[in-house]
Amino acid sequence: MATKNGQSKSTQVDAIEMKAQIKSMPRWLRPSLGKASDISTVQKIIKQRQLHTICEEGRCPNRGECYAQNTATFLLMGPTCTRSCAFCQVDKGHAPMPLDPEEPQKVAEAVELLNLEYVVLTSVARDDLPDGGAGWFVATMAAIKKRNPLTKVEVLTADFWGGQDVVRGEGLSGSLAERQRARIKVVVDAHPACYNHNIETVRRLQGPVRRGAKYERSLDVLRIVKELNPSIPTKSGLMLGHGETEAEVVEAMTDLRGVGCDRLTIGQYMRPSLAHLPVEKYWTPEEFEQFGAIAREMGFFHVRSGPLVRSSYHAGEDN
Repeated sequence: MATKNGQSKSTQVDAIEMKAQIKSMPRWLRPSLGKASDISTVQKIIKQRQLHTICEEGRCPNRGECYAQNTATFLLMGPTCTRSCAFCQVDKGHAPMPLDPEEPQKVAEAVELLNLEYVVLTSVARDDLPDGGAGWFVATMAAIKKRNPLTKVEVLTADFWGGQDVVRGEGLSGSLAERQRARIKVVVDAHPACYNHNIETVRRLQGPVRRGAKYERSLDVLRIVKELNPSIPTKSGLMLGHGETEAEVVEAMTDLRGVGCDRLTIGQYMRPSLAHLPVEKYWTPEEFEQFGAIAREMGFFHVRSGPLVRSSYHAGEDN
């Protein structure tokens, strides 16, 4: 049944329930929105070029702060993901857009206009593409380097497990694991300043949280990067609040160190909508500090652990 303003009663009920959940969030999860003028500068540059950022598509709680510092994490290959992770705000559930052949150059131009010394490139999962998008990362990195030779580029990639049996137009034989390794090598050979791939949650919760992804497969990404080029720093992230235990978080950190992961981010999951997984627990800032201390003792040489921390938060400060 529609109401006078055109919304269904169920939609209105959902909106009321979501507002109630937001109000019930702990005070430490309410970030500063930043100045409207600072935010609009970045948004204008991005929107004029029809680019996308994970800051907007993922509703990052730090986007006001980052925009005020003229930083953004570019989301390559369109805003639609071919997977359906239950925690993620990014659009999914229908066919992704064709690649924009001018996107690498547009990103390079935006980097120049924003005067960025450090850039993070991420993407939606594109299992529909021949190489899963590995070559697109390389093309964008090359465009940035050509226009901004001093800018460092960090990549945050999917696991490159999906896609067709082609890398750079050449047929590949062998197992899916061999094809994954070949795609990762394409990106590693472009020498990113850091290679990031998130495991997102603990081993037990991978199924309900990361549909289409596997815990061991993600560990393999980080292991392969180190095997191909040990000098490239690797990074991963955990999003707490799905029902994990302290012991499970420590186990996940141990597994990451076991494949040579150098950097770690730990943050709080915040439910984007009622269609996403509910928050099982809000971990306190003190608990995040404890996890950070444990991670440093394990040997991670850059650790960001806090309720509002996300994968790319202050990434440039770690280099």
